[in-house]
Amino acid sequence: MTDPAPGAPVSRNARRERLVGLLVLGIALVLLVSSPTWFASGSVAVGVAQLVLGLVLAGVGAFLVRRSGTA
Repeated sequence: MTDPAPGAPVSRNARRERLVGLLVLGIALVLLVSSPTWFASGSVAVGVAQLVLGLVLAGVGAFLVRRSGTA
């Protein structure tokens, strides 16, 4: 598969992938930033689960954003 020309318009699917990827990255950021409150309140299991979910979502979001840049 060839790379698109630098001035070529981005396809609608690539734009949608990028927006969904940025949304997922934003959700991951909120989860990662708010997880210390669970640790402070003594709910360590919820804090760990929130950290793991935040990291997984960050990976998925980064993948979608990178893939939309090459589409």
